Amino acid sequence: MHDASHHPLTAADTSADRFGGLRRRGFLAATGAASLGAFSVAGCAGTEDSDRKGDGTPKRGGRLRAAFAGGGAGETLDPHLANLFADAARAKALFDKLADYGPDLSARPRLAEKWEANRTLDRWRVTLREAAFHDGRPVTAEDVLHSYRRIADPKQAFRARASLEPIDLRASRATGQRSVEFVLKRPTAEFPNILAAFGAYIVPGNATAFDRHPIGSGPFRFVSFTPGRSAVFRRNDDYWDGAPYLDEIEFVVANEESARVNALLGGQVEYAHELNPATARAHEDGGQIAIVRLRGSAMQAFCMKTDRPPFDDERVRQAFFHIADRQELVDAALSGAGETGNDLFGKGYEYYADGLPRREQDLDRARALLRQAGAEDLRVTLNTSAVASGFTEAASVFRDQAKKAGVTVDVKMGSKDSYWSDILDNGTLCCYRSGAMPIEAHISQRLLTDSTTNATQWRHRDFDALYQQAQSTRDKQDRAAVYERMQRRLYSEGGFLIWGFADWILGTARDVMGVAANAPANTLDWARFDKVWLA
Repeated sequence: MHDASHHPLTAADTSADRFGGLRRRGFLAATGAASLGAFSVAGCAGTEDSDRKGDGTPKRGGRLRAAFAGGGAGETLDPHLANLFADAARAKALFDKLADYGPDLSARPRLAEKWEANRTLDRWRVTLREAAFHDGRPVTAEDVLHSYRRIADPKQAFRARASLEPIDLRASRATGQRSVEFVLKRPTAEFPNILAAFGAYIVPGNATAFDRHPIGSGPFRFVSFTPGRSAVFRRNDDYWDGAPYLDEIEFVVANEESARVNALLGGQVEYAHELNPATARAHEDGGQIAIVRLRGSAMQAFCMKTDRPPFDDERVRQAFFHIADRQELVDAALSGAGETGNDLFGKGYEYYADGLPRREQDLDRARALLRQAGAEDLRVTLNTSAVASGFTEAASVFRDQAKKAGVTVDVKMGSKDSYWSDILDNGTLCCYRSGAMPIEAHISQRLLTDSTTNATQWRHRDFDALYQQAQSTRDKQDRAAVYERMQRRLYSEGGFLIWGFADWILGTARDVMGVAANAPANTLDWARFDKVWLA
């Protein structure tokens, strides 16, 4: 697991003058941006075994084909609708965000050169770097405001809408071509996380034809797109962060893991996203392909819907926490490629409440809780799908564990194409997973009353109020204490049974260089094809 601590600003950071401390910090980050880019390349060059072809010097040219599980014929290149990993990988090739997450889940400057807060943390000034869209127009403050207002449209269900909620977009304004003053509805200490939010991409002010001819400021330019099949992008020689090494990248949709592996082995693709542990073991020792493990980066869970029977009774939820044998789930469903969870998201990240007792299976306690709830002969349906590695295995292992506590679990297989939308509001219990994000973002996207991806239907106004309190708490230790209170509550009565954290496994052809190993899924250097080359 990565030791992921990020360091939002504390009172000490802002005490020098109204914008001074943050300017100093923002400026350091900005002046370090060139070396950050270099770090990504140099840091990645050595991530593979040393007997690979090439001397580690990046080479220009070639087309890399990358296989991802996709979303069927309904796929779009609209970056604000990005939901799946394939969507996110395509979006980051074409577009940029103002910031993105480093390996420790701290916000790193991207299109934003720096950010600085006022004393009360309710106004933030963001300075943009000099960057251009693919049609040559500069990226301006107005484009940024247009993008955020589009995401925040209440008539749309854009994923980043909940993350942008603290911004008062009516009051925010451009103070120059490359400077934006964001006015916030309340003090927000971790505002840079908002800039890095999943899906918060910057698009031109007049952008509409996302699937016919998307124009971004990203490292690659659009060539072609067939939803559910393929997307081809070409190098953007004028990219602000340096032109990619590759001439072209093609994203190929292959929903079955076996199809991705066979395409990799057969030379039809050079990069396969998300392989299962058995595949990794078979090829780890100098086979035809190289294996990259992104350690502990995927949360694995069962979601209990807290607003409907039987899980509207917290004793039933607690019983299920005690039914789970987490080590058996990790061993069987992840083939041991991961570590156990404790019903909280973000193990190892900043603010993670690691002082809570480690949950062990306790069938007697589970049975007692079910008796108290009048649910001795409980029967529930567990929705799962082969949409993600380990889901079907986890469902059958948990079914057997539940039987020992007198609970009958009926496993129901769902469609791979529509599983994520099917389980959001329907059913009572389902298999779930998540890539990396700050704990604060996990809460804002999934656990507030108005969150757009609230799979456990956890809606508590007092919990929302604690989140707002954490967001406006200037002192970092005080803020950590509020996050701990929230996590204690989730630990005792939440709807996420988080049983493990899986390694994220990638496979590449042996001549692919520059794939970052220290990059949890959804962070800046994950699926970052502008820094990859063919030896």
